[in-house]
Amino acid sequence: MADRYIEPDTPELRARWGNFAWTEANAAKAKEIVARYPEGRQRSAVMPLLDLAQRQVGAELNTQGWLPIPVMEYIAAYLDMPIIRVVEVASFYTMYNIAPIGRFHVQVCGTTPCMLRGSDDLLATCKSRGMKKGHISEDGLWSFTEVECMGNCASAPMVQINDDNYEDLTSDRLNAVLDALARGETPKAGTQDPARHTVEPVGEPTNLVAMMSENHDYRSEW
Repeated sequence: MADRYIEPDTPELRARWGNFAWTEANAAKAKEIVARYPEGRQRSAVMPLLDLAQRQVGAELNTQGWLPIPVMEYIAAYLDMPIIRVVEVASFYTMYNIAPIGRFHVQVCGTTPCMLRGSDDLLATCKSRGMKKGHISEDGLWSFTEVECMGNCASAPMVQINDDNYEDLTSDRLNAVLDALARGETPKAGTQDPARHTVEPVGEPTNLVAMMSENHDYRSEW
């Protein structure tokens, strides 16, 4: 897991983000989010609001977005909670970026199922393209993080890039995805194995075979 650090609060950072406020569309979304929680529990909205703020920053920067300290302060004021509580949440969950990020955030799962299925090759592929843990590549395209299990063990190894998962990867398949992103294309998310549709077993199924071509009701056969 890459070290996480909060981008230092500097005059330059405040000059850029000190006047952060919701866009008109996000202001409406924020009100809708807070309204989901009972009276007196509005602070529970901190996680979805941090995500919303990160996406607004990302829309301005054409990246996945990140959370400068002034933006976290805005969320704290919005929810009437201490800034340290907001920072604690943002720094604990890796879904929040607490330092500047590249155009594409490449998160490689290195947990046991992915490791056994070849995640070390994916890490080497990222390194060969100039990616370093916790850094932005020189061309500004890539940020790289090694993460823990992301729940795609049946289609390991996998990589999450921004909001999309790419599964059943090899070095060549990952390179193909990265090349497409670099060209401004949108590669197909999900499994990259042409023999699979989702995460069904590779090869012919051994049960529920009647479901292959149509919706079959097995209840009368049980």
